[in-house]
This record gives sequence, C-alpha cells and structure tokens, in this order.
Amino acid sequence: MNLWAMSLIALAMFALALPFIVLLTGERATARESLWAFSMGLGFGALALATLQFALTGRLRWLTHPFGADIVYLCHRYLSWAALALMLSHFGILYIWYQPALGALNPLEARWELTSGRVALTCFIALVISSQFRKSLKLPYEWWRYLHIALAMIGFAAAVAHVLGVGTYTAAADKRALWIGVTVGWVGLLAWSRIGRPWLQARNPWIVTANEAERGGVHTLKLAPQRRGLKHWKPGQFAWLSIGRSPWALKEHPFTISSPPETGPDLSFSIKPLGDDTARLVEVAVGTKAYIDGPYGAFSIDREPDAPGFVMIAGGIGITPIFANLKALALRGNPRPVILFYANKELSDASFQEELEAMRARIDLTIIHVPEDPPEGWEGEAGFIDAQVLDRHLPRQSRNWPHLICGPGPMLAAVRKALQARNVPLSKIDSEVFELV
Repeated sequence: MNLWAMSLIALAMFALALPFIVLLTGERATARESLWAFSMGLGFGALALATLQFALTGRLRWLTHPFGADIVYLCHRYLSWAALALMLSHFGILYIWYQPALGALNPLEARWELTSGRVALTCFIALVISSQFRKSLKLPYEWWRYLHIALAMIGFAAAVAHVLGVGTYTAAADKRALWIGVTVGWVGLLAWSRIGRPWLQARNPWIVTANEAERGGVHTLKLAPQRRGLKHWKPGQFAWLSIGRSPWALKEHPFTISSPPETGPDLSFSIKPLGDDTARLVEVAVGTKAYIDGPYGAFSIDREPDAPGFVMIAGGIGITPIFANLKALALRGNPRPVILFYANKELSDASFQEELEAMRARIDLTIIHVPEDPPEGWEGEAGFIDAQVLDRHLPRQSRNWPHLICGPGPMLAAVRKALQARNVPLSKIDSEVFELV
C-alpha cells in the first residue's frame, strides 16, 4: 500500500473521529449515565459513517485511484451496513431503557426533531435493503438510482436536523458549527456530483462511430470525442457511459474501456446484453450522442511496470479489461510473458477469440481456453478453472507475477482460493469486481 493510500485511510479515520473530538471537548451537557452516553455516541458514529458514504460514492479520482473504484464501492457497501447497525443500536438502547425520552412515536404528536430522527432511520433502512436486494426485488437499475439518491438526501438531511434539534452535546456554538460544516460539505458533494460533473460532460459530448457484433452476443461500440479525449487513461480502466440521454438523467452505466490508450482518443466499449438497459445499448445506432465520465479503476498492467510476467484469468465478459491490457502490451511490443485462462460456457462464446489468437504472433502469450461444455473432440481443459487446471499450466516462478482476475463473483472466489492454495501472495492477486451495484 503506497503512502497516498495510507494517508487517505488516516484521513478517513480522522474524519470519523472528529465528531467525538469536538463533542467531548469544552463545555458539554452532563451525561445522565454511561449507557445513555454510549447510545449518543452510537448515534454520532452512525452519522459520521453516513457522511463518509457521500465521499466514497462521489467518484473522486484522488480517492478512488489508490485502491480502485470497485474496492471503494465495496467499502461503501459494507460501511453502509455498519452505519445502519449503529443507528439501530442507538434507537434500540433508547427504546428499551429510555423510552420516555423518545416521546410519542406518532409523528402527529411527537416533537419534530424526534420525528426527524425516525424519518432518517426509515430512509437508511430502505436505502440499504433496496441496494442489497435490488435484483431480488426486481428493481430496475435506473429507478433504483433515483430511489437511492432520494433516500440518501432525505435521510441525511433528516439526521442532521435531528442532531441539531435534539441538542444533546451540540448546544455549544462550536459543536453546532461542526454539523453545519458537515452539511455544507455534503451539499457541496451533491452539487458537484449532480450539477458540476454533468455540466462538464454536456460540454464534451461523444459520438458513436461504429457498432460491431462480437462472439458471445457482445457488441463493441466505438466512440469519438467531439472536443477532448480522456486524460491519464490506462489500459483496463472503465468509464461511466450514457448513450442517447442527457448527462443529468441518472441513466449511466459503468463499462470497461476495451481499447487501449495507444489507439485513442477514440474509445471502445464491449457490452453484453445482461439486462439493466444493456439490451438497448447494444442496438444503438451510429451517430448517437453519448457522454462519458472517466477513466476510473486500477485494474491495469501500468501499475506493475517491473513485473516479469502476468497471469490473467477471465470469465465470460470479464475478458474485456484483460483484452484491453493485452492489446496495450501488443501495441507496445512488450516482451513479458502472459498466461491467459479464459473460461466460457461454450468455446463459441469466447469473445475476441480471433484477436487473441492474432496477438500470439506479437507477444509472448499463452492462452488456455476452459469451456464449461466443450465441443465434441475437444482435447483441452474443460469445466471450471480450479487448482488442478492452474497447476497444469503455471510455472513455479509465476507465483510472484501479478494475477489479474475478472469475471462473475463465484468464479472470482473459487480462483482466489485456488491461487492461495498455490501460495500466491495476496498482494499479487488483483481482481476486478464484475459489477459495482
């Protein structure tokens, strides 16, 4: 972990501790007893975690670059559950041991600041449940995004109003200033995310110049910038793509850039129709206007300039970022050896099969296809990528090479376990989460 990443973690810990540092200094209300004070602390901790979520999902490049956007989003998901647990514990202690302090639960009779706290709790419960079980609830991605933003805004505003209205440990001016400052920062993040960034995207549109069908139902869309291309773009990164709609529409999706920077400024996105609007995207017409926000991600060979070689493992459409990295190696004439394991339901589903074979003449590339249902007469590997498959093809020295893995969640878990069984250091295993939401 580099110095910048460690500094960001330290900054996040300080941000979470800051409410307690301010609230516990100077004059403050006397705690009724330790359990009451503990409950108040849980409430302040929950709000501090909730505040951090807006930074984690704000697509701030200085924050996502050291870790990768997928890791930051996973951290957001887990910390959301932690924040909700603290909120429920805060309310639960008061409900069990200090019920008179809660007043009437009927919002028509309760004090406004207490009702505000209950509104916040309800919003955060709905937010976490709708996000965690979106697919089970059959909630379309676009509608989920609208709901997610609305619940987050209402819930956070209600929580701050609750804290300031109740006034416990916040009566002093410096302590009220803390939460007012937090609110101003929150509003600033929202303004940048929902107004500033879309405005910049609207000033720099892209145009779809080609829509090409690939194997496995994948379509590659090629886009050309009408003004500026992407800055500081590395192979294997992704961008948020909105086609045929306004950048303010909240209907953008994250897709890997399947072309390397060496072929820029034009971009390619290879998309498989898996639902959530992707069926519409693969049929988009040439000439359609598009908007791009990126690049993001850290799944790139450029993060390993001194690696002696690479092991790359892809499942299905997870080949996309690996394909971009391989194309970059080929265009650079990079001599480092690469061993690629490529799993698909059937061999005919393997996208970019011809392009990958052609790369073997340009770089030191070994390809091991692993179809789950092999064709008749197939003599190669079949089934799933497991420790035995890896052992048959990976030389001993490859254990210290970077291992880049991308594919469905179950495959990632199985491959990580198999690599650890081969004594591959965790620091040498880099996986790209198949989907962010």
